[in-house]
Amino acid sequence: MALSRTRSAAVYGIEAHFIDVEVDMYGSSNQRDFITVGMPDTAVRESRERIKSALLNSGFGYPGRSVTINLAPANVRKEGAGFDLPMALGILGAMGVCTLPEDHLFVGELSLDGTLRPVRGTLSIAVAAQKDGIRNLIVPADNGAEAAIAGGVNVYGLHHLSEVVGFLRERERFQPVERKVADSSAVTDNEHDFKDVRGQTTAKRALEVAAAGSHNVLMIGPPGSGKTMLAKRFPGILPPLSFQEAVETTQVHSVAGVLAKGMGILSARPFRAPHHTVSDAGFIGGGIGIPRPGEVSLAHNGVLFLDELPEFQRNVLEMLRQPLEDRCIRLARSTMTLSFPASFLLIGAMNPCPCGFYGDTTRECRCTGAIIQRYLGKLSGPLLDRIDLHVEVPAVPYQELRGKGNGIPSSEMRERVCAARAVQEKRGFINAHIPSGQLRDFCELDAAGERTLELAVRKMGLSARAHDRILKVARTVADLDHSASVSAKHLAEAVQYRSLDRNYWQ
Repeated sequence: MALSRTRSAAVYGIEAHFIDVEVDMYGSSNQRDFITVGMPDTAVRESRERIKSALLNSGFGYPGRSVTINLAPANVRKEGAGFDLPMALGILGAMGVCTLPEDHLFVGELSLDGTLRPVRGTLSIAVAAQKDGIRNLIVPADNGAEAAIAGGVNVYGLHHLSEVVGFLRERERFQPVERKVADSSAVTDNEHDFKDVRGQTTAKRALEVAAAGSHNVLMIGPPGSGKTMLAKRFPGILPPLSFQEAVETTQVHSVAGVLAKGMGILSARPFRAPHHTVSDAGFIGGGIGIPRPGEVSLAHNGVLFLDELPEFQRNVLEMLRQPLEDRCIRLARSTMTLSFPASFLLIGAMNPCPCGFYGDTTRECRCTGAIIQRYLGKLSGPLLDRIDLHVEVPAVPYQELRGKGNGIPSSEMRERVCAARAVQEKRGFINAHIPSGQLRDFCELDAAGERTLELAVRKMGLSARAHDRILKVARTVADLDHSASVSAKHLAEAVQYRSLDRNYWQ
């Protein structure tokens, strides 16, 4: 009897958990069973065919006895092809071809010729290895740059099964992957700049306030008024990603399998714009087997842009409530509950009515009052309460459209945003995330401010949540104004961004 052990890892949510791979060979040459136990899914069970071909085509041969592979712990479902490499090495270890050290972790999918193919979630696995004190991580070459970001672990990106065996025999011949961290502050997008947007001064100001305080925005206007153009330029005025934010964002994209081949850490904030036909699982996360992150998690630390907001299914929109409040998504299944980060800035865009021309002075609206109310009714009050700024984006007048000269560039707006964020970091909270218990400490009002806020709440019939969000927006306006206190003029501007509560929904 020949028994060998090695270690691998599986990713659940964005957290990696270690898996022990035990290989036992037994029986005579007439018996050649290949059994995998430990709750494997179809991809893991099918690995026996890939492993057999990879071993034979790599020149190692295949044992003439039965093989049993146990993936422990046995009560956790194993999914994906990332166990191919450790299972193949376990067989080679049982055959006496190589020795498997205890301080090594192996992850990788095998092609039939023994080539290592990339897998999902290697950054999460590297982070877990670093925390657990594992010294060496062997991954496919295309995952090397990504895994090396974690630091504290020697990451070896190899191309072929035979190369892995050579590494185990003569490790001194191999060098770990160099850790490369991109400078996100140097990343610029010259293609989308606010200086190219004609008119829309109010909307630009609102987006600057939103970026400075991480406030959610809803833009309402007729077709062609520039809502999508404004949204696409919005990431260009956001502060650069911190290293920790970049790692978290890269982890989510790696687990989802959307990280570009051979890419290391993400250096720019994500901008996700799903179509209104997106499914529940595609939007919020889930799917068959172990749940995967959806669009709201792929927008983590970035922007989630929902164009034609009322066209999304009502149940999909209502799923936004939890991430907008908790900045994470919890997916409960019968065997596990997983959590995905979802701290994003929401930008919604919509027409004022189905035809798009309600309130337009140049084109006639064809919609009846009942049709307009049914259209606007697709957005619930609780969801609207969670959107801080409601901004009207009217059609651009001809004179502004044909005017000469450029507007304020994104770089200038970004400088003001970063200055306001720096003030908020000293307080310990981004304005949109100020806890309710500390809101009055940060947003203390004078007598004029109290009168302004009281009049707004009473006249517009705002909820307690809308009241708090007006205070947070006013705090951001004051930060952009380099003011230590929140005055009546700051509150007046914040209230202006809620005026559509009255004009459209009441």
